[in-house]
Amino acid sequence: MDRKMYRKVDMKVVMLGQMSCGKTSLVERFIYKRFNSQYQATIGAAFGACCVTVQGCEVCVGLWDTAGSERYNAMSPLYYRGAKAAVICYDITDDESVERAKFWANEIQLHEEECRVYLCGTKLDLVLQDPKARQVDVHDMLDYAETINGRLFETSSKTGENVQELFNTIVQDYVGDPKTDLSAPQDSSFRLHTQRIREKCC
Repeated sequence: MDRKMYRKVDMKVVMLGQMSCGKTSLVERFIYKRFNSQYQATIGAAFGACCVTVQGCEVCVGLWDTAGSERYNAMSPLYYRGAKAAVICYDITDDESVERAKFWANEIQLHEEECRVYLCGTKLDLVLQDPKARQVDVHDMLDYAETINGRLFETSSKTGENVQELFNTIVQDYVGDPKTDLSAPQDSSFRLHTQRIREKCC
C-alpha cells in the first residue's frame, strides 16, 4: 500500500502496577529493544513513544510509565485520564503484586470506562529458569482477566518474550474498535518523540 494512504493515529497508553514489578523495563524493551537490570524507581511518571503500523494505520503509541510507589497514587489519574489502554503489570514471582494490579484494574474501570485493560505478568524468564519461582498461577489470572473483560499476557523484558505481541495486540484492538474514529484530526504533539521525558515531583 502507498504510504500516502496511511492514516496516522495517536494512542495514549498508561503503565500501572506495583513498584519494581517491571513497568519501565517493559517500556524500554518495546521502544528501544533493550534491557537494563539496574533501572532506578520512576519518580512521578516517564513518557515514551513508538509508532506501529497496523491495517494501514500508523499508530503512535504514547506510553506513560507511572511510579509504582503508593505515595504517588493521587497523581496517577493525571496520567491515565483519556488513556485508550492500560497495561497493568504484576510480578509473577511476587503474589503480593497481584493485589496492586487488581486495585489499578478497579480504578480504571471506575474512572475510564472506555480504557481497555491488559494484565501483564512480568519476569517470565525467572520462572522459565526455575518453575518454583512462580507465585502467581496463570489460570487464576486468566479467570480474573475474563471477569474484567481484559486480556492477559506473561512477558519477559529481559528476553523480549511476548512484549511485542502485547503491544501489537493493544494497537490492533484499538484500530479494530468501531468506536475509534480514524478520520478525526490527530494531536501530533508526541508523534515525533521517541525519547523518554522524566518528570520530577516534590
